[in-house]
Amino acid sequence: VKPGRVLFELSYPNEGVARAALTRAIHKLPIKARIITREEQF
Repeated sequence: VKPGRVLFELSYPNEGVARAALTRAIHKLPIKARIITREEQF
């Protein structure tokens, strides 16, 4: 996976639950990943 590639994109009203789910998913990936949030809503 090349740097800058979006692997997961969520639209969830509760940011805490979404962040917890992504954190669990990231730990299972064989690559380094991080969570980035978008400030504005579309």
